[in-house]
Order: sequence, then structure tokens, then C-alpha cells
Amino acid sequence: MSTIRERLLHLHYLYGDNYAMIQKLLSVDPTLAKIYDMSLLELELYTPLSPSKASKLHHYLQTTSISALQSHLHYHHITYITIYDEEYPPLLKEIPDPPHVLYLQGNSSLLCHPRTLSVVGTRSPTQYAYNGLETLIKQLEPEKWVIVSGLAVGVDTFAHTLAVKHGHATIAVLGSGFEHIYPAANRSLATYIRQHHLLVSEYPPYCPPKRWYFPKRNRIISGLSRGTLIVEAKARSGSLITADCALDQGREVFALPGPITSPYSCGTHYLIQQGAKLVHSVDDITSEFSLS
Repeated sequence: MSTIRERLLHLHYLYGDNYAMIQKLLSVDPTLAKIYDMSLLELELYTPLSPSKASKLHHYLQTTSISALQSHLHYHHITYITIYDEEYPPLLKEIPDPPHVLYLQGNSSLLCHPRTLSVVGTRSPTQYAYNGLETLIKQLEPEKWVIVSGLAVGVDTFAHTLAVKHGHATIAVLGSGFEHIYPAANRSLATYIRQHHLLVSEYPPYCPPKRWYFPKRNRIISGLSRGTLIVEAKARSGSLITADCALDQGREVFALPGPITSPYSCGTHYLIQQGAKLVHSVDDITSEFSLS
């Protein structure tokens, strides 16, 4: 007999990029057990699904097996955690819309590390961004921090590689499934992180990257972290979305100031004006946390 976590995985494989749909089904069937016994007509009557979506779900539940999905994940060295599991990261569970399922490759214990800092910024960083971020990461106590970022080119890449260089662990949160690592330029980096650190995705492995996946995954980057550092960002930047997510989640937001002549300082200076903490040294970050 299947468990709720297995049924959630099964459902998530169909609706992995549709958080609202899973929430709707959970609202009418909290254990996700009844829908397996419903006829097509019952699905149409008792769930918020349209006839076409009810037909699709009914066919899926009748023709795919949970064990086959689990075998597929195991074959590709993918583990998973559901929101019902004790191992689910407690920081992430606190956010308004925590992912129902997380797919993992690597060291899953990093998810519950007590010292997590997310780092994001522009995809076209300057040398100043690299130097500034390296200075801060070097100042963190080695082997006692986890740097979380999104594997994008630019500041995200700096964050992952500098973390490894200076003795920290790193988590990369993807905006796609594991079968479609994006961007292609960072596939080697993703392989290294998979082997030595941790890759995370809320999307089933078959999901290719889509534009709207990346703003959604930003809530996970900030949600896994006690604080978020914005390194460089233009006035209109995806990094500001991550900062907004962190604020909505009640987390600390830090910003690295930059030259007033650089367009990549506009976003960070705006955040500082709005109350983000200006970072001059790593003490400006660590002093905000009780790190026993």
C-alpha cells in the first residue's frame, strides 16, 4: 500500500510545475488516497478539474506506477524529499509556498545546515563583484557555511566556485529538471556540485527550463537561507525578485555597495535605501545571526 509521500511524488510527476493544482487536489483529498479510486465522472464531480484535466489525471493514475517512477529516480541517482518528511528543511517549510517535493542529487544533509547564506546577482558581473565576493567568502569560517545560489552564469557561478575554493559547501537550486541542466555553460560545474555538494530542483527530472521557472525557484534560494546577499544588480534585475522573496519570508537581506558610476550598483543601492544591510565586511552578515 502506498504512503502519502509516494502518492504526492506520483502526482507531482504530472503537475510538477503547477503548485496551485496540487494544492487544489490536496484541499479536496488531503491524503491523496481517494482520487485513486475515483471514476472519471467522480473526478469531474468532486475535484476542481475541468473535464479534460480530469480525463488526463484519470488516465495518468491508471497507467503509471509509483514504483516505476521511484526506479527511474534511483537509476539516475536522484533522491526526493516531500513536505511530509522529517528531513524536509525546516527553514524552507516556513515560507508561504514551500515546494511539495524537492528532487536532490548529492549530499542532502546540506539542506538542514545551520549556517546557510544565499548569494545572487547580475549575469554580467564586473571584476569588482568577484573581488568583493571573494573577500567576504574568504572571511567566513571555513567548512562551516553553505553558500546557496542558482547556477546561473555570472554572480551565481562566482558564488558556487568561490565557496568551493575557500572550503565551504554549496547548494545549486535549478530552474529545470536534472535531465535539462541550464545553462549549458555550467554543466561541468553542475556535475561537480552533484558529486561533492548538492543540486536541488522542485521540478521533475524531465522538465526543461522555462522562463517563469526561474523567478519561482528564487523563493527556494532565499527560503533555504538565513540571509540573502545581493552582490551586483541593475535597477531591473531578477536578483531583486530574490531579495523580495527573502523579505516576504522574514529573512535578512544584505547588499554589497558599488561604485556610483556602475549601472550594476543601482539595484544594490536601491535595496540599501529600502533597508537592506550594507555589507562592508563579513561581520556585517554574521553579526545578524546567533551562531553557536
